[in-house]
Amino acid sequence: MPMSVFHALPGFDVPVGSISKGLAKMWGDYEIAGRPAPESDDAKATQINLVLHLGFGTTPADGTAQFQIAVNFSRRYPCRVVVLCPLPIDDTTTDYRAKIYGECHLGKSKGDTRCCEFVMLSYPMSARRFLENQVSICLSTDLPLYYWAHRFASTTRLNDYQYLLRRSRRVILDSAVAPDGFLDFSWPSPEAVRDLAFARILPVRQTIGQYLSGIAPADIAGGLRAIRVQAAPRLAAEGRVLLGWARDRAAACGADAASIECTAQPASDPDALALSFEYDAPARRSFRWHANVAKNSACFETRYNNNHTTLEGTAALLSPEDALGEAMFF
Repeated sequence: MPMSVFHALPGFDVPVGSISKGLAKMWGDYEIAGRPAPESDDAKATQINLVLHLGFGTTPADGTAQFQIAVNFSRRYPCRVVVLCPLPIDDTTTDYRAKIYGECHLGKSKGDTRCCEFVMLSYPMSARRFLENQVSICLSTDLPLYYWAHRFASTTRLNDYQYLLRRSRRVILDSAVAPDGFLDFSWPSPEAVRDLAFARILPVRQTIGQYLSGIAPADIAGGLRAIRVQAAPRLAAEGRVLLGWARDRAAACGADAASIECTAQPASDPDALALSFEYDAPARRSFRWHANVAKNSACFETRYNNNHTTLEGTAALLSPEDALGEAMFF
């Protein structure tokens, strides 16, 4: 039998009804072994609750990678993380299983020690109706809840978790791996939904926005007839959200968004991302930004009012843990 996502994740097996006791014992064992362990409750002063829900599309390797992103994130934002691992629908298991994991991070001084705690829950779909109770027991009380749904097989499956969708301050997905139809999903609180692909291009949005801020809005919007994006296949989601962002910014400058032709096309370069504006009078106005995100290099080539400018720059994407923080808090 192939390894399940739950078994691939690190941690210690504990009875589901003894998670709190298991965490206390885990820290005690760390101290006995001479590894960093919290000396006081202040070291475990969590700021938020994060539920990482690994859907049916998650492989063991992918699940381990997302777990590590959550660990890296927790080093900056101390949190209680609950990782949900559903068993396949045809699995005949009827019981929940639990694992716990923790680690401490030593800062510049001993007083900088901060520790994070993880609880992994494996659950059969036949017992899904009890999941809300199990999750609520694992969460730190009186702290905001954030829900990260990763690689769900369909929006129908996502709809089964209204408890988490409605209670969470933010609902986080990655449109690069989201199920078909998620853009049209009826979210209980649409304003709470965040896309990791949009968060990843924060440096790109900042760089382009800063450059365009030096151009009069009327010059940007006047005669704008098309916005085009080219993106490597692996950056297709980033290209799509960049296109939407550029359209919205052009509209904010006074352009008629409904009349602008917006297209996204694949690029042959595996690390390429490019944005261009096309105008009715291209000899007087043009805008093109193109980048290689792997090399962290970019270039602006623009012409406004017959003033041609070429400017080199940078174009990095946020790291996965920084993108998670951006999506959660901004």
